[in-house]
Amino acid sequence: MQNQTLYKSHPWHGISPGENFPDVLTAFIEIVPADTVKYEIDKASGWLKVDRPQLFSNVVPALYGFIPKTLCDVEVGKFCTTKTGKQNINGDQDPMDILVLEEKSIQNGGILVQAIPIGGFRMIDKNEADDKIIAVMKDDAVYGKYKDINELNESIVNRLKHYFLTYKDLPGSSEKRKVEIAAVYGREEALEVIRQSAVDYKNRFGIS
Repeated sequence: MQNQTLYKSHPWHGISPGENFPDVLTAFIEIVPADTVKYEIDKASGWLKVDRPQLFSNVVPALYGFIPKTLCDVEVGKFCTTKTGKQNINGDQDPMDILVLEEKSIQNGGILVQAIPIGGFRMIDKNEADDKIIAVMKDDAVYGKYKDINELNESIVNRLKHYFLTYKDLPGSSEKRKVEIAAVYGREEALEVIRQSAVDYKNRFGIS
């Protein structure tokens, strides 16, 4: 009798980011454009949990999730400090976020997709590095041709930026979060940010 896996792998710790990581990587998708509620991974159990309602006028513009076996910690914070000159920047202690552009309408999260990074946003939330990697789905008929974020139509980039600058605003709240996108960077820098997050993960958990 062949051995069978009797449990579901933890999406953060139990899934390989891919043999060709970081050039082509596996992304775990938490939320999709059809969702009006923001889901995120429960770090302890690995199951998706409800985080908060989305603003109805501000839904995620593409598949949104994280890269397994990554962490935004010391090295990601140092890299952000080097690039921006800002001091006392720390990683946000979460896996590296990724948004994956694709043509088809995918209705459910909690899935794995093969993604190719093309750039990213150097997002800073107060004093925390909260980078957002922008990727395209591998072999996608529409977006698969793009190799770098600077090849995207400006309106697409602006839409993505608007989402990330406003998606944490709570309905009815007068308090504005101190979120900024310090830079939009291309593929090569995105790959370096991902590598640094893999180092942070290994340093924290001792595995890769």
